[in-house]
Amino acid sequence: MVDGGRGKIGAIVDKNSRIGKEESLAMLMAVEDFNNINYQNFSFVIKDSKNDPNQAALAAEDLISMQQVQVLIGPQTWEAVSVVAKVGSENKIPVLALANDMPKWATERLAFLVQASPSQFNQMRAVAAIIGSWDWRLVNVIYEDGDFSTADIFSNLEHALKDVGAEISELVSLPQFDSNLLSNELERLRRGPSRVFVVHTSFKFGLHLFQTAKEMGMMEKEYVWITTDSFTSLAHSFNVSVNSLLQGVIGVKSYFPENHPPFRKFYRRFCSRFRIEHSDEYNHEPSIFAVQAYDAVRTAAMAMSRSQGTAHHLFEFIKVADFQGLGGNIQFKHRKLAPANTFQIINVMGRSYRELGFWSVELGFSRELGKNTSTSSSMKDLGPVFWPGGYSETPRGWAIPTDARPLKIGVPTSPMFKQYVNVEGDQIGNNLSFNGLAIDLFKATLDNLCFPLPHKFYAYSGTYDDLVKQIYLKEFDAAVGDIAIVSSRYEHAEFTHPYSEAGLVMIVPTINNRSNRALLFTKPFTLTMWIVISVVNVYNGFVVWFIERNHGPEPEGSMFSQAGTMLCSSFTTLFSLQGNRLHSNLSRMTMVVWLFVALVITQIYTANLTSMLTIQQLEPTISNIETLRRMNAFVGCGRGSFVKGYLETVLHFPTETIKNYSTPDGLADALRNQEIAATFLEVPFAKLFLARFCKEFMISGPTYKVGGFGFAFPRGSLLLPYVNQALLKVSETGKYRELEGSMIASEKCEDGEGKDGSPSLSPNSFFLLFVLSAGVSTIALTLYVYNATHNSNLQQNTIWRLMIAVMRKWGNHRRRFSRRVSEEPHTIPNNFPNATNMQSLA
Repeated sequence: MVDGGRGKIGAIVDKNSRIGKEESLAMLMAVEDFNNINYQNFSFVIKDSKNDPNQAALAAEDLISMQQVQVLIGPQTWEAVSVVAKVGSENKIPVLALANDMPKWATERLAFLVQASPSQFNQMRAVAAIIGSWDWRLVNVIYEDGDFSTADIFSNLEHALKDVGAEISELVSLPQFDSNLLSNELERLRRGPSRVFVVHTSFKFGLHLFQTAKEMGMMEKEYVWITTDSFTSLAHSFNVSVNSLLQGVIGVKSYFPENHPPFRKFYRRFCSRFRIEHSDEYNHEPSIFAVQAYDAVRTAAMAMSRSQGTAHHLFEFIKVADFQGLGGNIQFKHRKLAPANTFQIINVMGRSYRELGFWSVELGFSRELGKNTSTSSSMKDLGPVFWPGGYSETPRGWAIPTDARPLKIGVPTSPMFKQYVNVEGDQIGNNLSFNGLAIDLFKATLDNLCFPLPHKFYAYSGTYDDLVKQIYLKEFDAAVGDIAIVSSRYEHAEFTHPYSEAGLVMIVPTINNRSNRALLFTKPFTLTMWIVISVVNVYNGFVVWFIERNHGPEPEGSMFSQAGTMLCSSFTTLFSLQGNRLHSNLSRMTMVVWLFVALVITQIYTANLTSMLTIQQLEPTISNIETLRRMNAFVGCGRGSFVKGYLETVLHFPTETIKNYSTPDGLADALRNQEIAATFLEVPFAKLFLARFCKEFMISGPTYKVGGFGFAFPRGSLLLPYVNQALLKVSETGKYRELEGSMIASEKCEDGEGKDGSPSLSPNSFFLLFVLSAGVSTIALTLYVYNATHNSNLQQNTIWRLMIAVMRKWGNHRRRFSRRVSEEPHTIPNNFPNATNMQSLA
């Protein structure tokens, strides 16, 4: 036991605040518990700072000089901690600070300062994770004026926001007692684009802020409010009126293990005593502030019980403290506790708040904490959120103020293809009209936005690169036209998803292909078709020959010779036999169908072959860019486009061989006159060019992957995600395809019909005819075989009867011959039946 004044623990709190009330009771309970368990007799002295750093400094001097305390605990804010720690260091008295937010250099400059509450810097990563979950891009941050520890906090927030693609729009410092300035700043923020607010203030100032925001209509639909630990950790103390004011607010709250037995025991005792001492408070539960105060006193008491009575030894024992406190493990590194890495996410709703889940540095979001719990990088997986105004639909996080000017949208005036963008006006440049596929598509996109977007088009006569730079220079708010999406332009703007097909192709003149005509007669039909025709001819000829074979001369010669004769007959029958020369109705039926099928096939063959002989077959003059480079030939591209740079840097064409053209006609004339050997166009332009010059030119070589056309917006634009979504809706409905199709269809080919030759025909085109012919032949053959077999059976029966009669006749003749030769009569027995009749017959 340390006797006298050296057994005292001093504390500095704001007794009028909820935090001060909880800390006072928790520290007193900690001293009592330590004395009872360890048989000590430490005393505890507390002073009121009245939320004033100067009062905190005076209290520290009084506790050290008059009360002879060995260690100081508190206060809660960095402003008060800085002056108290200075007094403590001058007197070599350890100060265990309970301020969560302290500059990184604090413990380095103040020799006897120990941060007894874990740093909450990681909560800014939790805030950024919430913002990133809903794809919000701009954030307003509000904090109290005079809080010098916020520099490090907001530096962490800024870096965390960048990781999720967001940034701070406004960082607003507000004084505590200037209501007019508060209203003016909130009104300024209300007129800005961002509707996401992060509030990092004390509880008292935060309530004043939300009350003013509600009066200004800023706690309604489309607004998002996120509070940090300094405000949210007192959510348990909110009464009904406060909860009604904060409906829809999302809070980040410090986490500590509330289900551990030591805390549950402390919880019951604390609630009972707090209810008696502070009956005016709405809720009597302890918060993280009470838990941290209890562990701080216990740290000091354990060090005092082990020290030799000197301040140096006491300070050393505090630095090496290592035990399990109510809020977790108490262990200092560089006189600081390990930063908090787990936070609870709450949502104020109804008469209280909902615990949505947790966020931790290692796991991200989760509904529960544990080894087997499921985790996610998005807060959306924690379930539905109740937003300000009573809405469950997620706010988009930004809005276009009603007093904002219409968007200034730049449109290029010198495109190569007017079908995409066309700017027309009178002779002095007034009364401009903007039309073309890109303009129509942009208007259709705006029609699919869920909010109105006032805008006005402005003509721009510079290059496309300069047009994009004007967005960066804030001369334009966007650019619309046939603007190619290339990496170099991303330095100055961002683009929507490509609305056109991407790619760059080479277009060259065509030449007629008159080679390989020796086998042209076979082209009207495919090989399979020729095989089927041959098989059907052989089959049908065989059927006719087989039926009519008995009416022709007998086959002579060897089997090979007879087979050749039959095969020849099967082919020639089609051309040599006439209907009156056929002797069977079955063969006539087969022949009629066969002749009909042959007539149809012959006519179609003739028509297809004629078409192939008439239509020109076209081939490119140059097949690849290697040939162009080897020839050192001139190539063309559109003036002012990115293609010239692509040809130089990627395809390695010499600069002096590249020529620029402003119109499709100029490009076509250059190809006709052989000023250039080839031209390079983006795929959408190539479609238009070839639709007009359909036979003179063609695409040759591969398609080089480059970005398609898109609309340009400022980097980080809040509009861009919504314009992208609307643009996808337009594409999915087929509107873009309809616009492009009508544009290409309006281009009439100047060179007649298309160049594609007639395709070879396959058996699929004649399936029914072949089935008809083969089916009729098969039926005729079947009937013929059946009749032949039946007649053969009848003939066999007749012959058999004739043979029996002949045998009987022959038998009678033989008996008459025997009687003439015999010399004596024969006696016939009486018992032989019908003997008399037989004799009479003889």
